Amino acid sequence: MVKIVGVRFRNAGKVYYFDPKGYKIEPGDHVIVETARGVEYGTVIGAVRSVPEETIVQPLKGVIRVATPEDDARAQRNRVKEKDALKICQEKITKHGLEMKLIDAEYTFDNNKVLFYFTADGRIDFRELVKDLAAVFKMRIELRQIGVRDETKILGGIGICGRILCCNSYLSEFAPVSIKMAKEQNLSLNPTKISGVCGRLMCCLKNEEDTYEYLNSRLPGIGDTVTTLDGRKGEVHSVNVLRQKVKLLIDVDDEKEIQEYDVSELKFKPKRRRDKGGKGEKNGGKDNAVDKELRELEALEKKEGKSKLDEG
Repeated sequence: MVKIVGVRFRNAGKVYYFDPKGYKIEPGDHVIVETARGVEYGTVIGAVRSVPEETIVQPLKGVIRVATPEDDARAQRNRVKEKDALKICQEKITKHGLEMKLIDAEYTFDNNKVLFYFTADGRIDFRELVKDLAAVFKMRIELRQIGVRDETKILGGIGICGRILCCNSYLSEFAPVSIKMAKEQNLSLNPTKISGVCGRLMCCLKNEEDTYEYLNSRLPGIGDTVTTLDGRKGEVHSVNVLRQKVKLLIDVDDEKEIQEYDVSELKFKPKRRRDKGGKGEKNGGKDNAVDKELRELEALEKKEGKSKLDEG
């Protein structure tokens, strides 16, 4: 077994793991570690724990030291300088007439490099911008194009649930999210209801995906014909996934009547056909404004790739 500790860096997309080297480290502490970018100042995420050695990607670098008051002061000075760097970079972007939205600036802890994060539609030729910035800062310049999810992760905010955004508070990486997840959870397929602050599908749709897939697999599909334990047949009118209840249209005295049953009281072939449309999609393929918005939203999800890295 090997001891590891998770460390998160400002604007980093995920948590990185290091050997605690015997230091007494608690969640929330700041540490100095060596990364591919050089010496960095990071925040400890979670307690020190032991994991099997074969699960570790070698080499596992160690913590250099727990941050001292001097390290904390240096990190704070960097935050102040970043505000000035952001202003200067924005002026240069305006000067060159580049269609890019500047999001944030970040100095590496050792001040060897300054990074600028931005969003843009398509690729941007910022070679002249890099030259101007290098002349001002006298150090390595890195311009990093990020997606709208990464932008929201950096800026933060409050979600429709009233809590701090998941991406800004605890998510280390973005998991793929799809319209199918919203369908599985019987959510309103209105893009404004299932989209987050970033304008993409809410990351939390992924949280309960496995549970809903399991529960849906135990239910019949809308429109299916099922048989009750007493031998009556009915057409599935609607289902309550969490309660595992099914409402059936049953013939009673030559009239149609809706009756509710527990799924355990029904006989049917346990096969869920949510991927073929399910509830709310019996429109014979007809198009409408909401469907168009959903397709555009899904297209954006597929198009949204990993952040592009360009270094000057």
